[in-house]
Amino acid sequence: MNAVRKQRLILVVSILVGLAIACGLMFYALRQNINLFFTPQQVMAGEAPLDTQMRVGGLVEEGSVVRDQQTLDVQFVLTDGKGSFTVHYQGILPDLFREGQGIVANGTLISTNRFEAEEVLAKHDETYMPPEVQDALEKAGHPGAKKVNSEQ
Repeated sequence: MNAVRKQRLILVVSILVGLAIACGLMFYALRQNINLFFTPQQVMAGEAPLDTQMRVGGLVEEGSVVRDQQTLDVQFVLTDGKGSFTVHYQGILPDLFREGQGIVANGTLISTNRFEAEEVLAKHDETYMPPEVQDALEKAGHPGAKKVNSEQ
């Protein structure tokens, strides 16, 4: 093999190795940042993996919000009509948070009936519901699932 061909081969191989390393690092970073969405029905059915960062969404069950008067701890039941579980959150809830409202919580599923939320997101006006939550409620046949987002 002459010197020119050897240099080209080394260049092509090093470029391919560099691309493989870059793709590997990119996939590793994306794997850690994937935030899957699950409904209460899916969580109760065991479809959601334990100890994994995820988003859950549904309606806050009426009469389920319990606030600790000494700390910022709050717990409430999240439901879609077919399944429900308790969400534990430590922090200040959004101003629009209330019972009977659709929310999305980011956090970790500890068990099939306990979710530790790091962030709670509430709908931003009276007619909006997150699309994932609305679809999940419609699939579950929940009476609170109205087609309010179709106008937008």
